[in-house]
Amino acid sequence: MSIRSIILYIFAIIVLACSACANRGSGPQGGPRDTIPPAIVKENPLNGTLHFAAKRIEIQFNEYIQLDDIQKNVLISPPQQTPPEVKAIGKTLSVAFQEELLDSTTYTIDFGAAICDYNEKTPLLDYVFSFSTGDVIDSLAISGRVYNAQNLNPMPDVLIGIHGNLSDTALNTMPFARITRADAEGNFTIHNIRGGSYRLYALNDISRDYMYQPGEALAFGDSVITPYWERREVQDTIWRDTLGIDRETRDTLFTQQIDTIQTVTRTFFLPDSLVLWYFEEDKQRHYFKGVYREEQHAFTLMFATAQDSMPIIRSLSPQERSMMDRDTMAIDSLPTDSVPVDSLMMDTAWVDWMDYALLQTNATYDTITYWLTDSLAIAQDSIYLEMTYLISDSLYNLVPQTDTILAVYRRPRMSEKAWESQQRQKRERKLELKTNTSSKFEIYDTIRLYSPFPIDSVRAEKIRLTHKVDTIYQSMKIQLQPHDSLRQTMLLIASLEPAESYRLTIDSAAFVDIYGKCNDSTDYSLKLKSLDEYSSLLVKMAHYDSRARIQVLNEKDEVVRELPALEEGTKFEYLTPTTYYLRLYIDYNGDKQWTTGDWLKKRQPEPVYYFPSKLKLRANWDFEENFDHLAIPQVDSKPKALLGKSKKK
Repeated sequence: MSIRSIILYIFAIIVLACSACANRGSGPQGGPRDTIPPAIVKENPLNGTLHFAAKRIEIQFNEYIQLDDIQKNVLISPPQQTPPEVKAIGKTLSVAFQEELLDSTTYTIDFGAAICDYNEKTPLLDYVFSFSTGDVIDSLAISGRVYNAQNLNPMPDVLIGIHGNLSDTALNTMPFARITRADAEGNFTIHNIRGGSYRLYALNDISRDYMYQPGEALAFGDSVITPYWERREVQDTIWRDTLGIDRETRDTLFTQQIDTIQTVTRTFFLPDSLVLWYFEEDKQRHYFKGVYREEQHAFTLMFATAQDSMPIIRSLSPQERSMMDRDTMAIDSLPTDSVPVDSLMMDTAWVDWMDYALLQTNATYDTITYWLTDSLAIAQDSIYLEMTYLISDSLYNLVPQTDTILAVYRRPRMSEKAWESQQRQKRERKLELKTNTSSKFEIYDTIRLYSPFPIDSVRAEKIRLTHKVDTIYQSMKIQLQPHDSLRQTMLLIASLEPAESYRLTIDSAAFVDIYGKCNDSTDYSLKLKSLDEYSSLLVKMAHYDSRARIQVLNEKDEVVRELPALEEGTKFEYLTPTTYYLRLYIDYNGDKQWTTGDWLKKRQPEPVYYFPSKLKLRANWDFEENFDHLAIPQVDSKPKALLGKSKKK
């Protein structure tokens, strides 16, 4: 081989080597992911130490570690107002206590999923470190599960606690004696409990003080719990190692499995199947959210939740507003001529807007709208009013409060030309009506007419509903009913037949709004769905309870229909053929709605039961189901397909 050939050969080898190094994607990618969590090498002091008097705990691992979400994952029991300082340095985990430990007390540090390896963040699960400042380690335990009371979903990450003080005030006035946190499936175990009697609670603990504060969701056990342990003989199966054994021999061993079962004695900590029903109290904080005036002719007052009554509202004149402004400026220390006066307040053209306003409220008084009808009132960019309403104090008691409210209209940012064009369009606008008519109109529905503005007058003779018979439309008898006080929604009552076609004709000027604008002439077509497009469902209760109310649910765990249970069966008609589920609750207070719990009254939420199977309804079929809500334990009744679908409450 010549020197030239040798050089070319060596060059080719170098190029191939470099290419192989550069093309890393075609080769090994660093090996499989490390799924092994860190292992404990040394504990100082040892887990289970008695007469603990140190200020720090150190735990060494076989690899570098990191900590994930300490505040959520690490729980110390009994809880401390100043949490210990938990750090990871290299391969060492340290816990430094920030407050004095109680005498003769067993402490438990549950690290949850906080301890992870440094590279892959694989967590070390279920590591619990216990020690005692006294002579013994308390060793009793209780277990159970916490559920959402309204939809039976397991509640993860909820704080679970016990009190040795059995008084009703303990939950509000002192931290829990021992705590844990529910896992992803709502399961919980409280370890290292001292012998005695306790009350059990669950809490979302927004305040992080390990006590109940008004507004926090909770659960409470009805009875006092006394933890205990017992030893039981149980049957235990010892599985034979069949690795390397031929199939015939392995099958023979399987048939002789009875020989591998033996009786063993085990310790059980009880009770171990406690159930807590978690709920949010119907105690929402009452407060005024704000005033909104997007259009010059109206403004809306919004509240955070339903009000029991209409607030007391009065307008403020320019003189009152001027005096109020002076009072807020410490005018005694200022010359009279230095007190600022808003020239708009002293405008002689001012009118009391309340004399020319229409009031519109919803049924719960949390949305209140004033429609201004006088041009001078509308022209006032700033409208002052005084409002007295109920607001929640720190304990959720309702107390009266009086505020001065300013409803300001701010002109949109646009050019003068654009502004003038917008105003011209408003002056020339027509009243635009909308309806709920469609080519797939539901049999059980009612024709509705919607107006964006309150209606001043209606000429019923200009509204006609006709029925298509063969090819001819025949007039029908109709009745108009207002659905709200200002007639923004009107109901058109008529006898409609399944699978039939209709036409709604509204002539021009049939409706006139409060600003004198009329509608244009228009037609709307509708056709009712036929009966064979629906399903019906008859639900009978195997153990009838006159207080029960039955709900039909969709696949999102949402209520589609609800009716009271009847002894002969509850019939749901005109259901769209699809998949449904059933749920019922016992309406103890008879208010026709599911009622949550109340801590002060020691009232549990109304019990909820699910029908365990889904229902696949077909068109033009009548279905019947027997709902035996007592046949399956309440906590096991919810279909798996619905678990976790509804997150409310």
